[in-house]
Amino acid sequence: MSNGSLDRWIYHGDREHVLEWECRKKIILDIAKGLAYLHEDCRQKIAHLDIKPQNILLDNDFNAKVSDFGLSKLMDRNQSQVMTTMRGTPGYLAPEWLSSVITEKVDVYSFGIVLLEILCGRKNFDRSQPEESWHLLRVFQKCCEQDALLDIVDTNSEDMQKNGTEVVEMMKIASWCLQTDYTRRPSMSSVVKVLEGGTKVESNLDYSFTDPRPQVNNSQEKGSTPLLPSVLSGPR
Repeated sequence: MSNGSLDRWIYHGDREHVLEWECRKKIILDIAKGLAYLHEDCRQKIAHLDIKPQNILLDNDFNAKVSDFGLSKLMDRNQSQVMTTMRGTPGYLAPEWLSSVITEKVDVYSFGIVLLEILCGRKNFDRSQPEESWHLLRVFQKCCEQDALLDIVDTNSEDMQKNGTEVVEMMKIASWCLQTDYTRRPSMSSVVKVLEGGTKVESNLDYSFTDPRPQVNNSQEKGSTPLLPSVLSGPR
């Protein structure tokens, strides 16, 4: 995969050049289709459990492929949920991981975080931002409440700014994927249909995205609760 992983291309300061909006849209659709295949088209459902930009690989034409199945879990078709130890990457973990009873909707939540990072051009936790903006979810929630989502469209890309209205519309998909109640999140096939223009995002969404769990990042913030090394997925 000649263009490496997605994180090289979407974070300000970490990318070789800025991706244009049409390229980002294609990457987002590719990721959604990949997850829909894992969840719905395989003989057994596959919950990836570690969706993040480092695990999305890009070929020479920026076709995106979901990679790294080291933490994934197979689920029988008749299983609506499964119990497992917490696994994944801090910042991308759905709230229901606290109960250790999860569904494939944890991948939908992680996809929502990745989608926001692509649209905003920043990491979900970024200490280079002002302290009140360290956590992308908190910024997103505030902008949703104030109807100011244009403010968080990637400011390092003139093309993203020019297409700001369309970018904001896609942020509604992220809102749907980030519902705290996993039963209110869409299936990944529904996300694909929205991205392809076949249906619309559900209305009456809950915009309380702020994650109630202690935030953990690779530098282990003071006062945070660390995950066990056996289930914590760091950069590859």
